[in-house]
Amino acid sequence: MFTKSIRNNKKIAGFILLLVILAIIPIFIQSPYYLHLFITWILNSVLAMTFLVMLKTGLISMAIAAFYGIGAYSSAMLVTKLGWSFWVSMPASIVITIIFALIFALPLIKNTGFTFVILTTVIGMVFGVAVGNIEALGAYNGISNIPPPNPISIPFLPTIAFETKIDFFYLALLLAALCVIVLKAFYSAWTGRAWTAIGLNQRLAESLGINVFRYKLIGFLVASGIAGLLGAFYAHYQTFIQPETFNIFSTIYLQIYAILGGVGYAIAGPVFGTLIMTFVPEFLRVTRELGTIFVGVIVILLILFLPRGLLSLSENTTIIGWFNKIRGKSVDTA
Repeated sequence: MFTKSIRNNKKIAGFILLLVILAIIPIFIQSPYYLHLFITWILNSVLAMTFLVMLKTGLISMAIAAFYGIGAYSSAMLVTKLGWSFWVSMPASIVITIIFALIFALPLIKNTGFTFVILTTVIGMVFGVAVGNIEALGAYNGISNIPPPNPISIPFLPTIAFETKIDFFYLALLLAALCVIVLKAFYSAWTGRAWTAIGLNQRLAESLGINVFRYKLIGFLVASGIAGLLGAFYAHYQTFIQPETFNIFSTIYLQIYAILGGVGYAIAGPVFGTLIMTFVPEFLRVTRELGTIFVGVIVILLILFLPRGLLSLSENTTIIGWFNKIRGKSVDTA
């Protein structure tokens, strides 16, 4: 118990330290392009976390980008057509996304394994086509001129007008922190333990009295709600959305980010994996075509050498042994 408490305190301290480091980034990096990369990293990190939420219960969803898109379109329509404030449309988008997720989940979650993957793949592929054929949603041209979030006036502080990348960076960081806190709360509660039990052995979990369907449904709705929240932010950050943005390949990339970091690390894995896949291709000046090859090579190497992700390096005694042998040889040579 004491060891577990120390481990949890280390995780909390690491989370706070990461937030502090990220919070001071705009002081040193003010380039709009690099701030955009950081915002993209933050969004994709949390979206990749939602993949792991469902994976814990044995659900491999191919529709993450679709629910991300539902949140984006919901907020965009509420603001541009009904004149709602962003601060009202954002929570409304979460509710709308969860309602859609509930409608899909009731028949979906009864199916497990490969059947669930196929059904969510259909949703992921149909979403773009469905939205592209609805004129009220802008069809394939999308929705443009989406206004940024309404300014925030805080007494004794400057008004936050959301006119610069720095404003959006801090908003993205705040939303991401809230999402992580929510996920950590679920993982620490009985819900998280039930998810883990279901992921390890569904039949054994049922024999222990765990309502598998209920907890799978909770995981699916939580993940979808978070995706809807981030979708609402994305729509007002980019001020333009179109169906192609939320295609099934976006979901596949999110899964790769999570797997790269390590599926055994529900929070840190997606953060680290997304960091690598966001900034390494940029620093290497990899083109879009070469970027796909880069991702493919990374995935193959992971499967062969690090099936548990890059963060498992700290636990990989074989690799540590190799390094110790190499170090020992170098010392002997010296």
